[in-house]
Amino acid sequence: MGSEHRVLRRRSRIVRVVLVGLSLLGGCARERATARDRSAAAAPALHGPADALIPPGPLGAAIQRGRALLVATRDSLPSHVGNDLRCVSCHLDAGRRQALGSWVGVYARYPQYRPRSATVETIEYRVNDCFRRSMNGTPLAVDGVEMRDILAYLWFLSRDVPIEPPPPGNRLQKWAGLTADTTAGAAVYAASCAQCHGPAGQGTAVAPPLWGPKSYNIGAGMARVRTAAAFIRENMPFDQPGTLTDERAFDVAAYISAHPRPDFPDKIHDWPNGDAPPDVAYPTLAAQRKSRGAPAKAHAP
Repeated sequence: MGSEHRVLRRRSRIVRVVLVGLSLLGGCARERATARDRSAAAAPALHGPADALIPPGPLGAAIQRGRALLVATRDSLPSHVGNDLRCVSCHLDAGRRQALGSWVGVYARYPQYRPRSATVETIEYRVNDCFRRSMNGTPLAVDGVEMRDILAYLWFLSRDVPIEPPPPGNRLQKWAGLTADTTAGAAVYAASCAQCHGPAGQGTAVAPPLWGPKSYNIGAGMARVRTAAAFIRENMPFDQPGTLTDERAFDVAAYISAHPRPDFPDKIHDWPNGDAPPDVAYPTLAAQRKSRGAPAKAHAP
């Protein structure tokens, strides 16, 4: 009996050790699962067709060259880029990030009327508008190989997206009720932005400049506080998008927009119908005519 009792006690200890081990393994598994969940929650959603769907042959080669031009714009097209930005500085994850700035579906929404030019713009026009404003550079030849390849990539990202106009509504209107606090914005910038964009907004090896001579010019959409606030709210910080509140995103957008940047002389011709949004930071000829007593028109988003 004594021998059997000792055997039973040893078995009991073994069982307890195994149970404790299983409990610890279960805890580790739960911690790993929680870490995966946190990582998945922080990771931005990407969409658009998989690279596996890029067709073979000349079309596929054009799509891949177009993406390369957009990812390494200032290196690939130095004569057309006048600052230290790339197209993907604003259109994150090669235009696939599911947020403001996504290229997925853009090709299917052109031609479209835009109040800033008061004309029906083609996709080529829109691409070149970004080169002139956001890249502070010069337009591409509309019939050139670079434009062809860029459009091939944008076309690919719109694969299976139905041709339709831009979604109705004014997604920037929600910012109209906020009042910017640039002092608070400076604090947000120091805490959440300076590490990547530099303490003086000059940019670093991992992020573009946000003001100064190497940034986008005053005619770029991102120079508008509401546009910048919407972009920041959805996309920044880069590795933790969506963690800033509306108020903090608006404050830091106002702080960034208050700094000097390159001029865009053609800005005076923007919104020729006099319907410039209230956050446009420069006068236009139409606004000057309007201030002299011309009939007012409702402003566009």
